[in-house]
Amino acid sequence: GELSGIPLAMLHGRLDAAEKEKVMADFLERRAMVLVSTSVVEVGVDVPNATVICIEGAERFGLAQLHQFRGRVGRGEVDSRCFLLPSSAAPEALERLRAVAEAADGFALAEKDLAMRGPGDLLGTAQSGFPPLRLASLLDSGLIKLARQTAETLLADDPELRSRPELRQLMPIPEEQVHLE
Repeated sequence: GELSGIPLAMLHGRLDAAEKEKVMADFLERRAMVLVSTSVVEVGVDVPNATVICIEGAERFGLAQLHQFRGRVGRGEVDSRCFLLPSSAAPEALERLRAVAEAADGFALAEKDLAMRGPGDLLGTAQSGFPPLRLASLLDSGLIKLARQTAETLLADDPELRSRPELRQLMPIPEEQVHLE
């Protein structure tokens, strides 16, 4: 076939930690030029010289997961490509994959995902257990961006929320991060 003679490595969930480390070391150090993997490759894989990822049956994965997969390539200085190969031509599947292709970052992709699925299916079950919002819609991306920027500014100025005990109570800070004077 096309990959005949090219050193391959395989990564999957049944390998123990030592075997996974060896496979990744082989790929990182170019003893293996192609890595064939299950979705276990989603996180923790940092191979700067990886330039191409092909995701078969891409429509089966969530948009956030596809974004994580895409992030496994393009970490070095060489141009990279992510190929989304659907196993279904269903219009809604292709629309979701188009959203991944068009979104530059995870936040923009999350907005598209929310707009496409709606807030009722955010947790994977239509309307089930989703808390009603009193002040905003999850589809109000401008308000969400403003809230995020405000939270980031507040935490940058006061990481332990000492000046805002009412917020600190809502967002408990792990004890190891609290510095008592």
